[in-house]
Amino acid sequence: MQEHTHELVVDAEVPRVWRALHPRRPEGTELPWRVEYPGGSIEVIVEGDEAGEGLVRHCTFRVPRYLLSGGLGRSFETIIEARMYELSRYSAVGKPLWSRAEGWHRLEEVGEGRTRLTFWERYAAFNPVLGRLFEARVHRFISRNNEAAYAGALARLTRRG
Repeated sequence: MQEHTHELVVDAEVPRVWRALHPRRPEGTELPWRVEYPGGSIEVIVEGDEAGEGLVRHCTFRVPRYLLSGGLGRSFETIIEARMYELSRYSAVGKPLWSRAEGWHRLEEVGEGRTRLTFWERYAAFNPVLGRLFEARVHRFISRNNEAAYAGALARLTRRG
């Protein structure tokens, strides 16, 4: 089992950071709707409540090519707890290294219009042999990409002023 924590401080207030990480469905768009980002996508199948609790999504993301999936991973995820402007917690099943992941991100006001984002994830392969061989390397690869995705989304937010 692997765990990863990442923390960023962004020059934007909590509600703006929340909205950047939890975009609304564009008006006139039917479900499912899709968000593209460098290296992957999120397809929202069920939206959940106002904070996103109950949201169901299908995600694609980069994985190492040696997993023989063409460098593309997939997960089916559900937001199992959400508190607006504070916390979003998810549970997921993914492949090609069949695995289970759970994680959350939390937002905290740190003063002067800045927000601390903390992201935590736990990841485990179902197959113990494949887990021993690949789990740590695959999770490090995915975690680096997750960090880059968060940084990219938040950098765009602060450039908009």
